[in-house]
Amino acid sequence: MHPLSPYGVAKAAGELYLHTYEAVHGLPSVALRYSNVFGPRQDPYGEAGVVAIFVGKILTEGQLLINGDGLQTRDYVFVDDVVEANALALRANVSGPFNIGTGVEKTVNELFSLLLKITGKSAPEIHGPAKSGEQRRSVLDNSKAKDHLGWEPRVSFEEGLRRTVQYFAQRPQP
Repeated sequence: MHPLSPYGVAKAAGELYLHTYEAVHGLPSVALRYSNVFGPRQDPYGEAGVVAIFVGKILTEGQLLINGDGLQTRDYVFVDDVVEANALALRANVSGPFNIGTGVEKTVNELFSLLLKITGKSAPEIHGPAKSGEQRRSVLDNSKAKDHLGWEPRVSFEEGLRRTVQYFAQRPQP
């Protein structure tokens, strides 16, 4: 385990602490490793949450910028599926880390195109410089969560995007 970002180092440290407490004190724990969670109520104004940011920009016809070539991939998991994973982890008699993702990679360009299709809007595909240190590919193997928690994602990427767009289209704009 050799994370390449301060965020990754903090996550790894947390898991190591949990492991230590289990080994020393017999306290079992579960660490859920989420992929890119998206859905209604996500903040579209920060740096995190590319789905919410893109939806917000597309619906308000704001300037949308894709970092780099847009071929970087992410494993997008819908928030309802993450809630289900948490509920199952609370009830399960297991310990250790579990990946909570779909196991399917989508490029940022694919996300952009699908959002245009869902919203019925048009927007230019504008690419800016790549973010320094950005991970090129990200996808999680969820087989351990399926085998030990009985969890697997149920909401498709497109259906999750539809629900997210619907929420943002109906909420009052600040």
